[in-house]
Amino acid sequence: MDSFETLLVTVADGVASVILNRPEAMNSFNSTMRSELVTLWAALRENDDVRCVLITGAGDRAFCTGIDRTEAMADIDPDSDKLDGYITPFMFDDPGSAMCPKANELWKPVVVAVNGIACGGAFYLLGEADVIIASDTATFFDPHVTYGMTAAFEPIQLLGRMAFSDLVRMSLMGASERLSAQTAMASGLVSEVTAPELLMPTAARIATTIAEAPALATQGTLRSLWMGRELSRRQALDQAYLMTALGTDKASLAEGQERFSSGARMEWRLR
Repeated sequence: MDSFETLLVTVADGVASVILNRPEAMNSFNSTMRSELVTLWAALRENDDVRCVLITGAGDRAFCTGIDRTEAMADIDPDSDKLDGYITPFMFDDPGSAMCPKANELWKPVVVAVNGIACGGAFYLLGEADVIIASDTATFFDPHVTYGMTAAFEPIQLLGRMAFSDLVRMSLMGASERLSAQTAMASGLVSEVTAPELLMPTAARIATTIAEAPALATQGTLRSLWMGRELSRRQALDQAYLMTALGTDKASLAEGQERFSSGARMEWRLR
């Protein structure tokens, strides 16, 4: 795996562990991190040794605080009438798109472990994650409106992931209110809350378990779930046969049958 300036990446047991590594800037993403994430998603997509991705942030202050505003503000031309990032009102260079694994065509399961603050542009990544767990010290908020910016991309990413009333409240309250990890779980954004010291062991267990299953069947299941979320129920069901055919092959069936016929008792955990 390539070495990066803003990311720490290791691969073991079918899991690529990724750390957003700018703790001095609360793991906000700058132009270097955006470029490195695009490179990373492409590399993980092509790496057959990787069956699942586990992402967290360095340190315990923040998972990610979105775009690095010190860099973004420095890039603004004071003599231009254009909004930052807009070429014309119809063309926008979205800096957050680099954070999105699925927008970059990575269709391997992504598990995210949130410790500390997750806000603003962090919701690009959380919006395209598959499993999110959080430390009980984690907090979530979207400061856009407070600072005179429309919150659009971030809350749209979270539609269907959390209760609409909580999403509206978080978007409109801005920096004045934060969701606790427990509130985020009750709203559906987070699937489990742990003590800080249990966050990474719990996330690693989830990622490793996912990585142990046949890769093709896992990806077929993941694509089916996202397809079902974004299409109507009838449209998704009409395509389910195709997902089943594409996501099932004789090698996957043989692997599953061997596990079933081995007689070994599956170890499970009640959540």
